[in-house]
Amino acid sequence: MSRHGYYPESHQAEQLAAIGAYLQQARQDAHLSLDQINASTLIRPSLLMAIEAGHIHALPEPVYIRGLIKRYADALGLDGAELAATFPVTPTVQTSSGGISWRDLPAAQLRPLHLYVAYILLITAAISGLSHLMNRSVSPLAEERLVNQQTTMPVPTEPVTEPTPAPAPGAATEEQRPVRVDVSVTAPSWVRVVSDGEMTFEDTLSEGSSHTWTADTQLTILAGNAGGLVVTYDGQAKPLGEPGTVAEVTYSASSPTALMPDGEAIAFRQVSGDRPPLTP
Repeated sequence: MSRHGYYPESHQAEQLAAIGAYLQQARQDAHLSLDQINASTLIRPSLLMAIEAGHIHALPEPVYIRGLIKRYADALGLDGAELAATFPVTPTVQTSSGGISWRDLPAAQLRPLHLYVAYILLITAAISGLSHLMNRSVSPLAEERLVNQQTTMPVPTEPVTEPTPAPAPGAATEEQRPVRVDVSVTAPSWVRVVSDGEMTFEDTLSEGSSHTWTADTQLTILAGNAGGLVVTYDGQAKPLGEPGTVAEVTYSASSPTALMPDGEAIAFRQVSGDRPPLTP
């Protein structure tokens, strides 16, 4: 049964041995030493000896071997480029009888496409692992920040409203008292007001002013110029009396109308012992 033989380095070694022997013979014919060749080519003597002996494993890659052969041959006055071209840079396939092709060899099965796919898978795995590690390291920091924010966040407080004090039992506001009298002053007049038996006001009112007095049971107004006061009581507005006259009017919670003593306008009636000043 015939077979194919694959010799990746044997052919290169054979060619190197033949070239090395040729160069050694040419050097000896020129009466040159390896040191002299080293001085002119800057090739180390150990590499020169490996070339002459055909020791391919002691030399660098085949492409560099071809460059060393060219420089060595040029130093001996030979055609270095032509001699270097006889050394094969790539391995060769020698065919003998057999049924195995070079395409069946393991090296031929690994194509660049396979390498690209392997590189992509490797990069994808590296990125996935790095992302996983970063997420694991960032998550505790994010949780710690969230806890800190929750603990330091101010809790909203509801505004405190002051309770409105309730009115004391039996106490009534000015608007809630049964007797309410509104007075508008159209001309200056001295006025005295008695509310529930107590004098609450005594003074001269100026023109254009307005006043309100209240009482629980009874309110009495004494004016020196009754015509200068317009009184509103129980929704009705009218002058307290005639202009220039002194009048005293009592307003009671038990009666919707004002009570006037002995006529609508009187000369003077003493309430608390003080005489009101006369209006000019």
